Amino acid sequence: MAENQNVEYKESWRDEYLKWICGFANAQGGTIYIGFRDDGSIVGVKNAKKLLEDIPNKIQTGLGIVAEVNMHTTTDGLDYIESYQPPFQMGV
Repeated sequence: MAENQNVEYKESWRDEYLKWICGFANAQGGTIYIGFRDDGSIVGVKNAKKLLEDIPNKIQTGLGIVAEVNMHTTTDGLDYIESYQPPFQMGV
C-alpha cells in the first residue's frame, strides 16, 4: 500500500505528527503507520508498547479527540503501530 491522502508512513513517532492526525480528523480520516519507511517497507519500532500507551494520550490531551491506536507484530517479529483517525463529525 502506497502513501496517499489517507495513509502516512513514519519510521518513528514524533509529537509533530499530531498535526497529521488533526488533518485526518478534519478531512476524510486516515491512518499513520509508525515503523514504516516511506516506500511502505516495515522497519519496526523498539518502543511499541510504550507508544501504544503514549500516542492515544497525546491525541486526547493535545487535540481533544479519540483515535484508534493498535500495535501489530509481523511474522519476522517487528512491532509497528497503526493509528487510525476517523473524520470528525459534529454533533455525533
